[in-house]
Amino acid sequence: MPAQLTWPVEPDGPSAVVLVLHGGRDRSQAPVREWQTAVLRMRPFAGALADASDGRIAVAAIRYAVRGWNGAAASPLRDTELALEQVTGRHPDLPLGLLGHSMGGRVALQLGGDERVRAIAALAPWVEPQDPVRSHPGLHVLIRHGTRDRMTSPKRSKAYAEALAARGVDVTYESVSGGDHAMLRQASQWHQRTADYLVRQLLTD
Repeated sequence: MPAQLTWPVEPDGPSAVVLVLHGGRDRSQAPVREWQTAVLRMRPFAGALADASDGRIAVAAIRYAVRGWNGAAASPLRDTELALEQVTGRHPDLPLGLLGHSMGGRVALQLGGDERVRAIAALAPWVEPQDPVRSHPGLHVLIRHGTRDRMTSPKRSKAYAEALAARGVDVTYESVSGGDHAMLRQASQWHQRTADYLVRQLLTD
């Protein structure tokens, strides 16, 4: 089954669009199902974006073809590159944001060099030391990581933020005290803070 793109929120005449990217695994060729936790945990972000933007932001969500990153194949990255073509074809010239969790955060950060992307929110991103630092002029990045995350590394996230800052990128790193990888603790705060950030970056000239 190929990757699927859905539109949880699509108002008439939106002023911006956000693509939501879910998490996954290191290696897996198993298909992604809509009822899997990695997919479900991203749904509240669509509602938070709609509320925070007063209905001015359209929200698309990708469901990858397979659950794994899969080494050099970078499976979700390829899926997302194709999804971006669909999103920008449907809503050309609108400010575009990426919101990714875990593996989805890694995907979002690796698309930081795409000049169509104005803002990125990477939540508990999976960052590897060999990941290239990608950016372009005018990019805004928020990286949030919980202090109790045992799945992905807050230290690597902070180091990536510092590398972006060294390039002159407008980047904010936030350490979430007591936050876990699944974003279950302080869940509403994760949703609201992320939505507020993207609204500010995408709807403010």
